[in-house]
Amino acid sequence: MARRRILCDYMLTSQPPDSNVTPRPFVRPLFVLLLFTAGCSVVYHKLDDPTGLPEANVKPGITVLLNDSISLVAGKRVGLLTNASGVDEHGRSDVKLLMTDKRATRSNVHLVELFSPEHGFATALDRTGIASGIDSASGLVVISLYTNQTIPPPDTTLRAIDVFVVDLPDVGSRTWTYDGAVVYSMRAAARAHKPIVVLDRPNPITGSFVEGPMLDSALSNANDPAPGKPGLAWALYPIPLRHGMTMGELARFYNAELKIGADLHVVPAARWSREVWFDRTGLPFVAPSPSLQSFPAIILYPGLVPFEATNLSVGRGTSEAFRRIGAPWMDPKRVIALLKDRPIRGVRFSPVDFTPVSPGDNKYPGQLVHGIRIEVTERTQLQTSRLAAGLLAAIHKTYPTELTIDSTRFDRLFGSPAARRAILSGADPDAVIDSTYGPAYAFRKRVAKYLIY
Repeated sequence: MARRRILCDYMLTSQPPDSNVTPRPFVRPLFVLLLFTAGCSVVYHKLDDPTGLPEANVKPGITVLLNDSISLVAGKRVGLLTNASGVDEHGRSDVKLLMTDKRATRSNVHLVELFSPEHGFATALDRTGIASGIDSASGLVVISLYTNQTIPPPDTTLRAIDVFVVDLPDVGSRTWTYDGAVVYSMRAAARAHKPIVVLDRPNPITGSFVEGPMLDSALSNANDPAPGKPGLAWALYPIPLRHGMTMGELARFYNAELKIGADLHVVPAARWSREVWFDRTGLPFVAPSPSLQSFPAIILYPGLVPFEATNLSVGRGTSEAFRRIGAPWMDPKRVIALLKDRPIRGVRFSPVDFTPVSPGDNKYPGQLVHGIRIEVTERTQLQTSRLAAGLLAAIHKTYPTELTIDSTRFDRLFGSPAARRAILSGADPDAVIDSTYGPAYAFRKRVAKYLIY
């Protein structure tokens, strides 16, 4: 019989009194649905079908800004941190809207500088060392905030602006470097005494699911990078692997918890509620990185990203990155046989061969990789942390000497050295994940005052 854990959250009743959030007319209930456990024998034979899931005609923060919050940028010189995913519900870019839309021009909005995070302004680069340049469409300078790591906007660049605006997508995982770019930008804005406006977007994998290990505080670093002290934009703070927050909510959380003191304003996405998945919002899909080219990849990303710290390929350099995992030395059928002994709800596995072409992680370029294709069969049943733990246990048990792990990096991605050690020592991976429920639930209660939706 399957074991099942169900943790129901609470009802939010109001926004905090110190909120700088454009008001919403309602507050919806939240549910932390930490379901599903090991011994389930259910096998799904169809792929994920979103029919019947909640849907909404969502308007992103840029639309709300132009419609009813234009006063935040009216008559001001604007610096904008964004990339190709910064578009409205019709696919029109923030840059074009702020420069040519009548709602902006008649309010004397002056877009004067652009900033880009990891992967560049076009979200096309999967490497370090991204240089600043010129956006050919607008003629504006694009200041890169990703050199050999994510960096804050240089103080000198903020002298030319009156307000710093951010429109970046989150993918629902603690490991996302765009979150670090926002934290560093808030600090820079605070130092320069400039307001910062975050144009919010939905959490693509919903705001209803919170799961996975909390990042060990000894491994986190929310400080700006400094000479001899690299930053950790992807391992900022002790939060769960799948945090269940939007970028705007994370900005409010970090601004308060890290005592940044930024003059922060979050413009929410209209009509979104926490239970709505991205593909039910009506918003256009724009890949947030070169390796997240599909919505299923984003769903699976929190469960596969820890394996970036191993000698396993997660499919970078192929059309299905973060939907497969493997190595030239692996026999996927042996691993899948172990996974079938302890089914992981919400996904199915099948063997696949692939050959990475110029992978950003430089793993096995031009080599035939024997791997496992991971397909989502029921998104609401999937716990990505349980997927990560199950894969780690099965692959290590099958290939204890071939599998190599950069322990510190793995722990920063997965979150817990103790969890990794326990799984590699033969502990039940489901029991390991069960032990993360309490801290994840406590986190959701703690951050309730920062939630907008």
